[in-house]
This record gives sequence, structure tokens and C-alpha cells, in this order.
Amino acid sequence: VSRARELGVREVALPTAGNAGGAWACYGAAAGMTVHVAMPNDAPEINATECRAFGADLTMVDGLISDAGRLISEGVAEHGWFDASTLKEPYRIEGKKTLGLEIAEQLGWRLPDAIIYPTGGGVGVIGIWRALLQLRDIGWIGGDLPRLIVVQSTGCAPIVRAFDRGLERAEFWEGAETFAAGLRVPGPLGDELTLRAIRDTGGTAIAVDDDTIAGAMSLLARTAGVLAAPEGAATLAAAAALRERGDLGEGDRVVLINTGSGLKYPDAVRRAVAGGG
Repeated sequence: VSRARELGVREVALPTAGNAGGAWACYGAAAGMTVHVAMPNDAPEINATECRAFGADLTMVDGLISDAGRLISEGVAEHGWFDASTLKEPYRIEGKKTLGLEIAEQLGWRLPDAIIYPTGGGVGVIGIWRALLQLRDIGWIGGDLPRLIVVQSTGCAPIVRAFDRGLERAEFWEGAETFAAGLRVPGPLGDELTLRAIRDTGGTAIAVDDDTIAGAMSLLARTAGVLAAPEGAATLAAAAALRERGDLGEGDRVVLINTGSGLKYPDAVRRAVAGGG
């Protein structure tokens, strides 16, 4: 948003299945910009409420984020809005890159063995990978990069399927369904770079089911005092599964990234409480 404002952009547009719409609406309001957001009807209600509270032009779509994306593309073509969709501009990856920089800095430049990230469109993983590559290029870190591990829901796992099949691109996931709204991205635009990041770092991709994610939400809340979003809790579920199958060792240093608050997912929290006690 800051860069768009520097460039004189007055109207931006993007589709969202989760928190991105609220974030853009918030910063757009602060920057005096009009933000056009398209969101699936069954996205968490608070995400839509947030967008409206910040004055965004919100359109609810009967479908998935891919359908919302098509609507935004039509608006961009017709009205000339700045397209802030995934990988339609370079600045979001630069922002996501700070994830990798902060991990390195906060761990005293001693990198972890693995980083597990919940993946929808793929921008987060790509940003972390870019940060680590640049840190290595300037000599601030050395040795092997952390293994980048992608976790998705079994109800929508196009990246995992492509990785398992040795493909360079992900095929569209039909019938996508998961209560982790940010993971319900059936046609991730960052698929090719995400798969490259996984393979370049010797990482892997894994899918976990919604019941297991709900259990991980409950475990995090009860043992760590963290009310994680289902997307973030999926990383803990993935870590447990990877440890069990031997992909993570007992002494491995692993960073799990939680991308949101469970407070935005009251139905998911109720599910976690009911099934994860």
C-alpha cells in the first residue's frame, strides 16, 4: 500500500479468502485510497466486517477465491485499478520477505533446520525463500538454507499434490473445502515458485485434515497460550506428522509460522474446544 501510494495509485483491488482484504482495507484507509475487495460468501464473517469498517468497496462472491479473482480481473480491465492480486505486482513479495529476515535476526543469525508455513497462494513461502537467498548472497548467512515445508489442508492441497507428483505447476483443485479459509485456494498463482522454493531447500509438502488442525488449535491454546488461526495451527499438526514419519528429527530446530488469530474464526475455535479437549 505504501509503495502504491508513492506511485500515485488512488484505487487498488484484490480478491481474498482471509485476512488480506482487511489488511489492505485498513492501510488503504490510512493512505486515503479506495480499496476494492472481492471475497467468497463463506469467508469468516469478521473479515467482511473488517473491510466494511475500513470503508472498502466489498463484493461478496458465490464461489471460491478463484471466482473472486476473476471478478477483480474484470474490474481492473474495465476501470484501470491497481491490481494487488497475488503476483500481479512485485511489492507484496518484498513485504513477505521480512518474514525471512526477522526469523534470521531473531534467532541470532543461526538459522533453523526447517520452517513450516501454511500455504494458500504461496506468496509467504516465496518471500521467505527470497529473503534467505539474498541473505546468503550478501554473506550474512552461510551453509544450507532451512528446509521450507508447505502445509495445506487435505480438502484443498494443490501444492502438495503437485510436489508429490513431481510437477512444476499445480493443477486446479476441484471441490475445495476446508475450515481454514486462507488455505482454500484451489488455483494458487504462486505455485511454480513455491514448488521451486520447496525443492531448492530440500523441503517437502504435507496435507493435514481439518480435525487434526482443530486438535492442534486446542493444543496450542491449552499448552502455549496461543489462540492460533486454523492456518497457523496446521503447522503444528504438520510438524507432528513429519516427526512421526521421520522427516523431522528430535534435535531439529523448527520454526512454525502462525498467520492469524483464532479470534477471527469463532466457529473454528468452537470446533477446537469441542473436539480437542
